[in-house]
This record gives sequence, structure tokens and C-alpha cells, in this order.
Amino acid sequence: MPVYNSDVVDTFNEVADLLEIEGANEFRVRAYRNAARTISTLSRNVAHMVEAGEDLTELPGIGEDLAGKIEEIVHTGDLKQLAELRQRTPPEVAEMLDVAGLGPKRVQTIHEELGVTTLEELRQAAAQGKIRDLYGLGQKTEQKILEDVERLRAEGERERTRRDVAEERVEPLLEFLRSLDAVERVEAAGSYRRKKGTVGDLDILATSEAGEAVISRFVEYEDVEEIVSQGETRSTVVFRSGLHVDLRVVEERSYGAALLYFTGSKAHNIVLRNMALDRGWKINEYGVWDTTGEAAEEEQIAGESEEEMYALLDLPWIAPELREDRGEVEAARKGRLPDLITLDDVRGDLQCHTTASDGRASLEEMARAAQALGREYLAITDHSAYIGVTQGLDAEELERRMDEIDQLNERMEDIVLLKSVEVDIMEDGSLDLPDRVLEKLDLVTVAVHSHFDLPAEEQTERLIGAMDNPTCNILAHPTGRQIGKRPGYAIDLDRLMDAALERGCFMEINAQPDRLDLDDVASQMARERGLKLAISTDAHSTEELAFMRFGVYQGRRGWLEPEDVLNTRSWDDLKDLIAR
Repeated sequence: MPVYNSDVVDTFNEVADLLEIEGANEFRVRAYRNAARTISTLSRNVAHMVEAGEDLTELPGIGEDLAGKIEEIVHTGDLKQLAELRQRTPPEVAEMLDVAGLGPKRVQTIHEELGVTTLEELRQAAAQGKIRDLYGLGQKTEQKILEDVERLRAEGERERTRRDVAEERVEPLLEFLRSLDAVERVEAAGSYRRKKGTVGDLDILATSEAGEAVISRFVEYEDVEEIVSQGETRSTVVFRSGLHVDLRVVEERSYGAALLYFTGSKAHNIVLRNMALDRGWKINEYGVWDTTGEAAEEEQIAGESEEEMYALLDLPWIAPELREDRGEVEAARKGRLPDLITLDDVRGDLQCHTTASDGRASLEEMARAAQALGREYLAITDHSAYIGVTQGLDAEELERRMDEIDQLNERMEDIVLLKSVEVDIMEDGSLDLPDRVLEKLDLVTVAVHSHFDLPAEEQTERLIGAMDNPTCNILAHPTGRQIGKRPGYAIDLDRLMDAALERGCFMEINAQPDRLDLDDVASQMARERGLKLAISTDAHSTEELAFMRFGVYQGRRGWLEPEDVLNTRSWDDLKDLIAR
């Protein structure tokens, strides 16, 4: 069985979770989390690095001990240390760490005092009022736990996979299928093709004249754990990760129809189907059929390509990212489809971190990596000092950092490093650094990293208060959501966007695959009111600078054109745009 980077990441994160619940040394716990993050950002498969005999200790945060554990996972598919931890603490207990308001100490207390080991038992304990009397908790925390467990249960029922994790498995599968002599064309459809931030079951389409032979090779693929069904032209399997994959082999004359149908969304397809019905046609996964003739059999009049299908309905081809029934068909009919942003349009990156705070690469390493990607500028936005875990900068340290950036800019060519910061927004809306220092920066990014549970009106006022500060340029990850871990905080987003426009501030699409914040719907809201957005990687390592593609995918789903995005401009043009 293959070992993917996400397998190592999941193992190390679970070790860290269980160690933390046991009360292990925080530096030991942090070492596993840092190693997991390093592996998660690698562009190469760590198993291939092990097989090639590469020195893993050259990776940031990976020492001899952790390198040995990675090799153990690669060679055995497991980690002895994790098995021992699971014997001491049921792994289900660690799932409680995903509940808002529950840190390791509270999880340990609930587990030991009430014998709670699962989310369902936690829900029952909260519903029965058993948690409020425990030391350090209370009725308010109990209610919050009950609400968040319900959210986690609902998300668990959907069983969606984060896009970056899905990519790790989908792209090698597509490469494998394309390598088969019998396969002519192959494409991933569904939410994966629509570039959603999470993926449900995966639909793969292929054309071949030897469908049964292709299916036979597919079910033998190395990552397949279970064969759910196997026919002559269709098979469903389950990967070791739990991802359900459905392969359909179709005729060339139906490839476009199948690709359109299985790409979806369902709502988009219904609009097209009704348009076809109005013309006396039937549209399905096999093609467009004329049902108005007198012949006994319906006549296929389109289906080989998506362009042909749309043209038959008097529409231009619609990009998959737009197919959500949010006005794209009407825009296509009127010739008003957006000229969507591409990765090539991006000229700079407006958020990254270095070893000066919680990043894992030096200032120069980040600069060289961004330069290699063709970036013309890179904003160095190390954290302010308010949240201790980020090891951020106070005013004096930030001023020294500005000098370092100036010195490096004198040596660098073809890239400009922007003096910047990601400054914490305090509970009252003030900023964690004095204006006299912030005024010296090229760019000021503000963000919330605490007090997520304020009521919507207070949270909104807090963020507007931060934007009232004339040094503020960009509000980072505006809703605070983390996919699969934390919903966005309560906020009046319409009011916040209007306030940003009034003050000459901007918002961010954070390209971290566990954030993608703003989401696609909010990005479209911003575009419709003329609020420009930054697409930033929030990179904490050189590898994470490549996360820009995830932000661009999100921007495309939000109908963004290059003009709607701050960092498609040169620094000279951007400097004028953000001046308040």
C-alpha cells in the first residue's frame, strides 16, 4: 500500500493530540505538530524521499528521532508509539479537541470525571447538564459544546475531504489511468473539477473501446482498499483514506455529455435540462436527444464535447467553477461571463511568515522561493506579539525587522520585499502595535486570533474598529473559519464589507487549504459591491507559497476577474491603490 504525506501528517497530529491530553511537555507536542505541518506542505511524496535515501533531517523541524518515525510509517504503514498511546487513551477522545472551547486539559477533565470517550457521549453529557459542574467549565461552555458537537456531527455525515488531501490521491490516480494503453481520455469531474475546497465522492470519466479491461486495471490500483462494485463500464471503489471513487468508461460520442452531467452542480444541470426541454430535447449523461421527430428512436444531436452541448443551447462554454446556479447561465446568455482570474495573473503575495514569528524559513529563504515562483513582491507579515504561541514581534523587534528587509532589498533583484505585519485585533478593536510603528510599514494586515465567541454585533464592531485605524489596509481571513475544525465567528459580513469600502480597506482570500477564507459566496458578494480582495498564501514555509493556486480556485468560484484582485497589479500600482 502507498504511504501519502497526509498519512504521516494524520499520524503525527494524532500523536500530538494524545500526548497533549496526557499533559506531555508542550515542546514535545509542538515538535510533532510542526513536523506534521512541514510534511503537509511538501511538494514531493515523503515516502519517495525515504525510498531514495534522502536525509529527512534537512527538512525544517525534522530531527533524527522524527526522521526515524517517518521511516517507520513509510516501511510499516504504522507507528508503534501511536499504538501505545491509543492503549492509554482511546483515540476517539482526541476528536473532542475539535469542539470549540475544549482544550486538552478540559478534554482530560471530561474524560476522567465523566468517562466520556466519544462525541456522542459528550453530546449526551452536555444535554443532561453534567458538564457545567466540572471545574473550569460552566453552563455557557456546556451550551457552546452542545452546539459545536451538533456541527461536527453534521459535517461528519457529509464525509468530505479537503481539496489538498484529495489532490494527493486523485492526481496519481489520473496519471495511472492515462498511462493505460486502452484509455484515450480521462478527467476528474464533480466538485473536484469545480475546484471546491472540499470533495465528496469522486467521479472519474474515461473514454476507451475496452471498458472492461480498463475497469479491471482500475480495481487493482494500489490505493484501493475495497471494491464496492465492478461492471463492464463502471466500478466504485473505496480508497484507504475512505474516499469513494467511481470510474465510468463512456463512448467518445458521449464524453462531453458525461463530463457535463457528472461535473454538476445538480442545480446547474437542472437549469440546462429545462432549457433543453423547452426546445423539445432531452439532455442526460449520454448526450442531447431530439424527441420531436417521428422516428421510433430518439436522435442524438450533441454530446461529444461540452462546448457542443452549450452551443446547442445558444450559450458559450461555462467554466466548471461557475456551475453552481448563482446566475452563471443568465450571464452566459447575456454575454457577461467573467474573464476569470488565473494563477498567471498573480504578481505578488501579500501575506507570509518567517522564523521571526511562527514561520519555518528565514527571510531570505522566503524571498528566494517567491522569486523562483515569479513573484514580483512579497509582503513579510510576521505576527505581532499578542498571541504568545506565534512568537510574534513587539514594536522594537518590528522596527529592527524593517531594517533587515531594507538591507535584503538592496541585495535582491526582480523582487521587492514589503515591510508589513499581521497585527492582532484586540477585543475592543484596537491594534496590538502603536500607530507610530505601523505608519512606517508598506502594508498593514490586521487579523483576529482570539475572542472568537463574541456576539455578532460586538464582533462586527470590533473589526470595523480595527479598520477605523488609518494604518489598516487588509483584513486577513475575515471570518476566522477553519475547514473541518472551526466555523466562522458570528459576524454581519454585509455590514463589514460596506465598512471596508467606506474606509478604503480591503479583505483577503486566505489560500491556506484549511481556511479558504473568504469563501466563494462571500468573494462573489465582495465583487458585486466593488470591494477588491487580496489572494494571499499566508505561507509559513517556502513550500506553502505554492498554495496560491487554492486561493485562485476560490477566487474563480467567486467570479473574480484579475481587476478584482489587489495582487494582480504591479507594486507601484498597488501602492497607490491601498494608500488611505
